[in-house]
Amino acid sequence: MQFEGRAVLIQAVGPVLPAALAVALSPFPLIGIVLILAGRHGRRNGPLFAAGWVAGLAIAATLVVVVFGGADDPDSTSSAIADWGRVLVGAALIVLGARKWWRRPRAGDEAEAPRWMASLDRATAGRALLLGALLSGANPKILVLTASAATSIDEAGAHGADLTVAVIAYVLIGSCTVLGAVIVHLVGGQRAASFLDSVRQFMVTNSTVIVVLVLLLLGAKILGDGLTGLGR
Repeated sequence: MQFEGRAVLIQAVGPVLPAALAVALSPFPLIGIVLILAGRHGRRNGPLFAAGWVAGLAIAATLVVVVFGGADDPDSTSSAIADWGRVLVGAALIVLGARKWWRRPRAGDEAEAPRWMASLDRATAGRALLLGALLSGANPKILVLTASAATSIDEAGAHGADLTVAVIAYVLIGSCTVLGAVIVHLVGGQRAASFLDSVRQFMVTNSTVIVVLVLLLLGAKILGDGLTGLGR
């Protein structure tokens, strides 16, 4: 019985790893947290941004888990909706990835961070907290990944403690880069600031390639999972 419980937990946590890593490698949140940490109130606003990020991700994942709570039954309406949703979402991600690559900056063009990041170094405490929550809980791309991961947890038949552990695992893995940046900044001093700035510049310069790869790979996986579910 104990072995069966562990098997369910493994089945619930395993499928969320690709989506959680895609969330963690999303460029804009990492760029945002580095800019906030570099501001005048970085030691205060950085942890607040991270707290908002974690809360937004956890709330979104929990809501999807509750909505699709019957998806572990292949014949249920929840399962059918989840599978069709994956097919549509997977196809949409692939199209978005191709579109973003087509519109990528050409050679010689200067890569710039979005305008909303311009004043992050002067953000108030409340704005830092709210921005973290919005980027993880209301960002369409992150929401798609969260929905896919949470549906996978439901389909694995996780309940009770296993369900909680699987959601926590997704949130922590998806938050590891944001939380890591805050920890590095708090304990690393000036050397950490230089390192984080180099990471920010790398993410700004290569954000298009990173986003396109994430969209195409995750889109193909989600589309494949949806087609597999419909074929059951």
